[in-house]
Amino acid sequence: MDKFDFGKLITAVITPFNKDYSLNLKAFGQLLDRLYVNGTDGVVISGTTGESPTLTKDEKIKLFEYAVENYKGKLRIIAGTGTYSTDESVKLSLIAEKIEVDAVMLVTPYYNKPTQDGLYEHFSKVANSISIPVMLYNVPSRTSQNISAYTTIRLSSVDNILAIKEASGNFVQIAEIISRSDPKFKVYSGNDSDTFPILCLGGSGVVSVASHILGPQIKEMIEKYLEGDIAGSRELHFKLLMASTELFMTTSPIPIKECCNMLGYNAGPLRLPLNQATEKEREKLRSMLESYHLI
Repeated sequence: MDKFDFGKLITAVITPFNKDYSLNLKAFGQLLDRLYVNGTDGVVISGTTGESPTLTKDEKIKLFEYAVENYKGKLRIIAGTGTYSTDESVKLSLIAEKIEVDAVMLVTPYYNKPTQDGLYEHFSKVANSISIPVMLYNVPSRTSQNISAYTTIRLSSVDNILAIKEASGNFVQIAEIISRSDPKFKVYSGNDSDTFPILCLGGSGVVSVASHILGPQIKEMIEKYLEGDIAGSRELHFKLLMASTELFMTTSPIPIKECCNMLGYNAGPLRLPLNQATEKEREKLRSMLESYHLI
């Protein structure tokens, strides 16, 4: 299990919808094609960026099945199966494993705000119910609960818990995790703006939103760093910071979905309670895309 490779650049992929808010699998496939060509190694499906809170269980399964049937072997297929219910997370993870996804991502249980011991028991139970690799997802700004360094380090000893997407922005915590976790355990940046600093601490890459539109540049930044060209990697980091900021000017995935639509990716609308980008937001996003010569 320690030989599984999540890759360097993982895209937390949006979920395209038709005008009637139904799944648009054709556009989903076209998007995965673009991501593959532009350097993405793997995709997280039905994560926060994919509007997972408004996807039904059946819709999540359809997305997993479509990705495995058409892209397994080209992209690492990582299924977002974590919820605030341990039992439901187990059930969906078992289904994802049966579909033959490559790995699952488990977000911190949200709203019910478990203790650190509860988090350990939750993640351990889900991981022990399946045999495929697990990536944890720590995003306290959305879940109201941080997975502490101590808890993450404990979880890194579970056989198939192999990585974490760290979006806490707490670099002391991230450094502690990287320095003290099981040797098989990988730490990925969960914020595009944090990728370069996390690489400097010994991180393995990023689970990115910006890679929908700037995949080649992000992949180059990571590869330059790993090849020892620290100055070149840092320069690309500086150039990418504007996108990292603008794509989070309001609740994600509102900005990235708007950008994808501007670029003709047929991403479709967002489902309520997420609203569409405002005219002012669209103007700023268009200006950002122009600055990167994307339109």
